[in-house]
Amino acid sequence: MIKHVVCFKLNEGESPEKAKEVLLSMKSNVPMLKGIEVGVDKLHSARSYDVILSVILDDMTALENYQKDSYHVEVVKKHMHAVTKTSVSIDFEI
Repeated sequence: MIKHVVCFKLNEGESPEKAKEVLLSMKSNVPMLKGIEVGVDKLHSARSYDVILSVILDDMTALENYQKDSYHVEVVKKHMHAVTKTSVSIDFEI
């Protein structure tokens, strides 16, 4: 199993709740996801990111397919790229 985690720092004035809603919409639209969690930061420190996405996939092939999935690319990535100042990610075996 692979866990894919992305932390997003949003542009000034963008809604973390809207980003959460868009990310969670993958639950019923991206078939290779085995699990999904999305969180919104509550601390708001200087080093905090605004939103975190964590998804679980079967293997690296599923991760590659996820990265090319039409809903993920055309809806989710499109929105997140428009509202995100910066992001960091990590992919690891669980």
